[in-house]
Amino acid sequence: MNPSELAKKIGEGLLSFPVTHFNKDLAFDERPYREHISWLLEHNPAGLFAAGGTGEFFSLSPGEFSAVVKAAVDETAGRVPVLAGCGYGTAMAKEFAKAAEDAGADGILLLPPYLLNSEAAGLAAHAEAVCASTKLGVIFYNRDNAIMDDVTLAKLCERCPNLIGFKDGYGDIELMTRIYARLGDRLIYIGGLPTAETFALPYLEMGVTTYSSAIFNFLPGFAQEFYAAVRKRDREKVYAGLRDFVLPYIGIRNRRKGYAVSIVKAGMNAIGRAAGPVRTPLVELTQAELEELTKLIGNRN
Repeated sequence: MNPSELAKKIGEGLLSFPVTHFNKDLAFDERPYREHISWLLEHNPAGLFAAGGTGEFFSLSPGEFSAVVKAAVDETAGRVPVLAGCGYGTAMAKEFAKAAEDAGADGILLLPPYLLNSEAAGLAAHAEAVCASTKLGVIFYNRDNAIMDDVTLAKLCERCPNLIGFKDGYGDIELMTRIYARLGDRLIYIGGLPTAETFALPYLEMGVTTYSSAIFNFLPGFAQEFYAAVRKRDREKVYAGLRDFVLPYIGIRNRRKGYAVSIVKAGMNAIGRAAGPVRTPLVELTQAELEELTKLIGNRN
């Protein structure tokens, strides 16, 4: 799938961010991971992001990363595009991009470079180097220490034809408006704020037609119904979903740092599709929180 085909495909529907399965010894557990992806595919995501943030990319060794991405590619068998996480400093990010390409991925999600804050020109040089290192379509993840302004992004697009997307995890409405006003359909725009369902309706008005749903991991039916309501601008149904599930879910997630991933694996436990523990430095939900989440999920089923 070439970059332009990839952009068109992922803009057509809801995107899924599978967790990465680990066994009790914290090793990658391929069989249940592939079974999980097979189950997700039954619910028609527009694309899968293997070894992304929800997939604990920053806990994976290079060998594990390749194994996770290849398992996702093999299991999807071309039914939907697979995009892989990519990050760290420029040299390592280029190596991850190559590993994703070698594993058969269709694209990469460029996560913020490790730790450092930088000027826009340096951030653009980092992104350009990664784009130049691969034939895959690249999506820039705008968040944390990697915030791209509209002018810099436009110049980067001129130099990088395989830069196909902009995923926003920053939440600056004026910046998003400036970017869409300047670049229009040059990029595909993806909602990437934590629990993206919360922002899906207002972001749709800014040209953000899709988002990555971590909830898809354990409530794929609800996730797709919610997304359909967003695209139809059915405010009544969207806000019912927010009140009844999403906002109480966020209330649990916000109690501790790192729960954005931990709560997804807890949700998998709650529906009987365990994905194993999270890796440090993340921590598990408490038993009381797991019971609270299980009850909340049970009310949706």
